Amino acid sequence: MTTLPVALVQTRTPASPAAAFAHVEPLIRQAAQGGAQLILTPEATNFLIRDKDAREAVLTTDDRDEVVVRLRDLAKDLGVWLLIGSAIVKSGHAGDERAANRSLLIDDQGEVVATYDKLHVYDVDLPTGERWRESATVRPGDGAVVAPTPWGGLGLTICYDIRFPQLHRALAKAGASMIAVPAAFTVPTGEAHWEILLRARAIESGAYILAPAQAGEHEDGRMTWGRSTIVAPWGEVIAKLDNDEPGVLFATLDFDAVETARNAVPQLTHDRVFAPPSPIPA
Repeated sequence: MTTLPVALVQTRTPASPAAAFAHVEPLIRQAAQGGAQLILTPEATNFLIRDKDAREAVLTTDDRDEVVVRLRDLAKDLGVWLLIGSAIVKSGHAGDERAANRSLLIDDQGEVVATYDKLHVYDVDLPTGERWRESATVRPGDGAVVAPTPWGGLGLTICYDIRFPQLHRALAKAGASMIAVPAAFTVPTGEAHWEILLRARAIESGAYILAPAQAGEHEDGRMTWGRSTIVAPWGEVIAKLDNDEPGVLFATLDFDAVETARNAVPQLTHDRVFAPPSPIPA
């Protein structure tokens, strides 16, 4: 039996990298002191800034980003694996000035062993009047990633990706026994859909879902839902922070549960090729 003590860090990330690191560091230390070997932080761990000029002033590459560099050192110091749920960094694509919304998996030696750029950017007009156009500032990624860890495959997703079940199915079929869903969910969508979507993705993939979240009212004025959650492969919530305050959520993953769920309902082996339906005329 393989087990893994994990911790999700729930944050209310400030608007400057220095303040962001000062905010997240003690929470990561608390997670390590609690015995977690794999620690996950939310989307936009390095800063949350709406103002375009202020954002441009701090945006840099991931190898120079203050928070990423210092978190790599912290992971090595603590001897833990750390998933930076995402950092907003320069994408590195010539001719495209938009940033990347990038997950970085760091091993216990402080090395970046995998990165993933958010595939699905959040362009929505909510019934509450909130309007978001992430595509204006973030370049979508090009591919899915399953990262190897000492405990099994870790599928990487970010926030809005949760609404695309085909991505999670592909991660599971590629060997992910756990899938990270770091997020900064809006309050109306979080209240309506957060837990339902997390449980659905766990059931469909037969994998653990690890969802660390941003939480509460941020310096830049946005509100995020919180409620960081861990869901087991059968779909039951095994740990949850039922609030929007910064904190740490602990659980131990038993990977026998992955095999049990996938043997009980072997849906990952039952794909069939089918013709798409004909569109209904307008």
